[in-house]
Amino acid sequence: MRKIAVFTGTRAEYGLLYWIIKGLAESTQAELQLYVGGMHLSPEFGKTINQIEADKFPVTEKLEFLLSSDTPVGIAKSMGLALIGAADALARTKPDLLLVLGDRFESMAICQAAMVAQVPIAHIHGGETTEGLIDEAVRHSITKMSHLHFTATEEYRQRVIQLGEQPSHVFNVGAPGIDSIKALKLLSRKALSESIDFDVTNTRFMVVTYHPVTLSRDGAVKDLEQLLEALRQYPDYKFLITYPNADTHGRSLIALLEEFKVELHGRVLLVQSLGQLRYLSALKHCDLVIGNSSSGLIEVPTFKVPTINIGNRQKGRLAGDTVINCDGDKTSILAAITESLSDSFRDKCLQSQNPYGEGNSSNKILNTILTESLDDLVYKSFFDIKLGRASCE
Repeated sequence: MRKIAVFTGTRAEYGLLYWIIKGLAESTQAELQLYVGGMHLSPEFGKTINQIEADKFPVTEKLEFLLSSDTPVGIAKSMGLALIGAADALARTKPDLLLVLGDRFESMAICQAAMVAQVPIAHIHGGETTEGLIDEAVRHSITKMSHLHFTATEEYRQRVIQLGEQPSHVFNVGAPGIDSIKALKLLSRKALSESIDFDVTNTRFMVVTYHPVTLSRDGAVKDLEQLLEALRQYPDYKFLITYPNADTHGRSLIALLEEFKVELHGRVLLVQSLGQLRYLSALKHCDLVIGNSSSGLIEVPTFKVPTINIGNRQKGRLAGDTVINCDGDKTSILAAITESLSDSFRDKCLQSQNPYGEGNSSNKILNTILTESLDDLVYKSFFDIKLGRASCE
């Protein structure tokens, strides 16, 4: 039995990992070790470990490390606690492989512990660029600590190889977030309205997710103010808003959103977490997705729904024809909303293809981590593109 540890620290990440976790839990070839920490354990962010347990996945390790602070010092201390907790968890469970997804600071800390413990690491969503965030450096750092790589496009696969990773260990599998869109029976408008206690049965609505921009001095709080001012110009719409991540300045964004909810009483639903089924159902039925979440670029295009991507948070990430990029000022946002709601742009969306694939990514990842040889993976050689081989050969 191959012991495979999977780490999840956020609601969004868990949704992307769901089918892989499920496949490991049901596999006769592997023993699932599920490490859960960070925002999942925080009441402030919805205590989403409850959803994991409701899905009947056994939690092997609970990693308590997230401080109630969004300052740079607080985040750095949370990283330190995550490193300590992961070291203990790895020593107790002794996995043969650690699987992580994405580019968050807590995932980097878990990988640091695994690297020192000589546990091979498999990484999903490497090779991407997000120039407005510390995630850019975090993601590439995780790549250099990892041994098996699962990218969402061929362009990203080539970038991981450019970082010196062996081509035979880099797999273009598409984005696993699309798998749930294909596999789940999504809620009708009426069922969604009943589930969230917010009526969107016969009304237009936008889904809004705005996260901190961690390389901005104020976390892009001013850009969120501009976004909310733009949304005030649409009195015929309702707004379904999800909480920002637990990043630097995140609580400042939450305060602004809470004020907006009170001001537009009855037209705004602000939630810590919708859960995978309700979130995807909201994406299916909404008129527009707006904010700066990667979901708008990766999952939303499958629904052929317009996305407005604001500011620098996702700068450099591949975007399809359903995405409009705009600056963070009110004028730019209003112009983008006008374009996105036009008949011509909606027709363009209907003709578009998602550049992140058509699904089945989770099965591809599962097959690889269950069958790929783990022998000597921790001994890495730098692949030199100019030489076309490992530089030490």
